[in-house]
Amino acid sequence: MRTVDLIQRKRDGEELAPEEIDYLIQGYTAGDIPDYQMSSFLMATFFSGMTDREVSRLTECMLSSGDRVDLSGIEGVKVDKHSTGGVGDKTSFIVAPLAAAAGVVVPMMSGRALGHTGGTLDKLESIPGFRTNITPDEFRNQLAEIGLAFIGQSDQLAPADRKLYALRDVTGTVESIPLISSSIMSKKLAEGIDALVLDVKVGSGAFMKKQVDARRLAQAMVGIGRRMDKKVQALITDMNQPLGYAIGNALEIMEASQTLQNAGPADLTKLSLELAARMIFLGKKAASLDEARRTAEKHLVDGSAYRKFKQAVQAQGGNPQALDKFELLPNATGMREITSPRGGYVAAIDAEDIGVASNMIGAGRDKKEDAIDPAVGIILEVKAGEKVDAGSVLCRIYYTKEDRVDEAAEMVEDAFRISAQKPDERELILEVVG
Repeated sequence: MRTVDLIQRKRDGEELAPEEIDYLIQGYTAGDIPDYQMSSFLMATFFSGMTDREVSRLTECMLSSGDRVDLSGIEGVKVDKHSTGGVGDKTSFIVAPLAAAAGVVVPMMSGRALGHTGGTLDKLESIPGFRTNITPDEFRNQLAEIGLAFIGQSDQLAPADRKLYALRDVTGTVESIPLISSSIMSKKLAEGIDALVLDVKVGSGAFMKKQVDARRLAQAMVGIGRRMDKKVQALITDMNQPLGYAIGNALEIMEASQTLQNAGPADLTKLSLELAARMIFLGKKAASLDEARRTAEKHLVDGSAYRKFKQAVQAQGGNPQALDKFELLPNATGMREITSPRGGYVAAIDAEDIGVASNMIGAGRDKKEDAIDPAVGIILEVKAGEKVDAGSVLCRIYYTKEDRVDEAAEMVEDAFRISAQKPDERELILEVVG
């Protein structure tokens, strides 16, 4: 079996046999297949796609490439939440504590920045001292003790996906339904969950630009989950403008903290409560979805979810005081305001442009070895549909190095569209799959 033959067959749209997919994934994980050949295979898959049978085998290969966390010794239904990636998407830090406060066991295995979207691990690591590289034993012990833990992909858990995830980020092969669905589901299944709630983003700031593609992705992941005897529900949500107001690692931690104190943006709060409610329902802590929604809201209002997040931060070596005293988080040294060129209504804020601009100043990665600057980012002052005056501030760019600020500022200016008419209001939650 030769790698180049498999690349050519996938390039030509052929279905690969299970043992051929095994050969590729095992070879790449072991270092026998080089990056350049796997990059070529990923691009062939990007254009030719995969059958359901191929996607299931790819998921199984990545899942079996390492260890699986055994959570059977912990009482209760284990439920995780995963987002396909958006701009300003910090719901994990709100949803997980809300569900855990309701008694759900929430094992959160998360990734790093991918393309123009932020990474949960990078954001958590902006909290001084926070450790995402906890061992499986520490992960289990923390779940048993407080019901919530955040973990990165170790060398032992789905290592094939970890390598492929980093390679996709820098080879233009992120937006592929087979690759996204197998990546997400392999690492979620590796962490020993019973159920999963998915937030599938669609729009300018998402990897899926069209709702029909987002639906296909949601259906693919729900299908993989069902074939592996897991309960999976997916929400398809709008990502045409950033979620909330903050974009950037420490800035998003600040906004998540405010939201957990019931003082967050309306869109972020609404989506977080709905995702948490579905986790609570799948976790069998409520008899109906309506009861689960009431439970989620109760734990937001009474502060118990905020306390749960602080508890998890402290357990993983972070300083929980940083969630109250934002001066303890990394802070930028420079700031530039972007103002409206004319009066009118904000017709649109292109989320992808905002995400790319944020990356330019250091909030994300261009290459997989790039370091992230946790302090930098963008804070919006307005959202789509709001009225603005000429010269009023649309957003602020926070930076620590000046070398790409001008370029980023131009992109941010272009991201805002101002019109004379108020735009139609967009729905945040578009549909439910599963």
